[in-house]
Amino acid sequence: MSDSATANHESLMQRTASGRVMLACRNLTRIYREGPQDVTVLDGLSLEVRAGERIAVVGSSGSGKTTLLNLLGGLDRPTRGEVAIAGESLLDLGEAALGKFRNRHIGFVYQFHHLLAEFTALENAALPLIIRGLRKKAAESQARVLLERVGIAHRADHKPGELSGGERQRVAIARALVTDPSLVLMDEPTGNLDQATAASILALMDELARTIDCAFVVVTHDPSLAAHQDRVLRLDGGRLTEQA
Repeated sequence: MSDSATANHESLMQRTASGRVMLACRNLTRIYREGPQDVTVLDGLSLEVRAGERIAVVGSSGSGKTTLLNLLGGLDRPTRGEVAIAGESLLDLGEAALGKFRNRHIGFVYQFHHLLAEFTALENAALPLIIRGLRKKAAESQARVLLERVGIAHRADHKPGELSGGERQRVAIARALVTDPSLVLMDEPTGNLDQATAASILALMDELARTIDCAFVVVTHDPSLAAHQDRVLRLDGGRLTEQA
């Protein structure tokens, strides 16, 4: 890195380590090659999210919302720029270290829950801790606490095929939170739910945001979900702008 890039890199890490800013990215750029042309999806985007803060990212289909989530979650690497979470720059991590970092600091919730069909709700929620190396009994003990917190402990021994859509999404939220993450990324978490079930998930997210000291970034087309967040950012032309 150049001297100025190193200074910026250190400054970004210091702010996220302070406990005030949990997620920070600067000059985030992602360019894809399509045939002979370069396609810029994200263009010098910057963002900060504080602990306990919830932001919604909205935008038209194809605007780069999923690309942004993948970069924030360390599932993809930026062409330029940097992401720092909990005081750690993702640029500093190799693939193995990045996988361990995601397990400890980042929770993911998707529109389609991605639960393992052959596992119970409890086993699905405990899986990140088992991957980390905890013994199954200890992992399931912690997971049961999260299932209780999201109101689904009474269905702990049921497999996903025996659960409703809202119940499956609650299990997915418990799985995302079981590692006590610094950042939770949600991709259309209510997009596959009916209106009443989506409302119950919104209420759950409101309660969790008040009691869990992590940052939430939610990508959504749902105006009701966006309105429940602390800030709404629109992604357009590769840049984020804050909506009133």
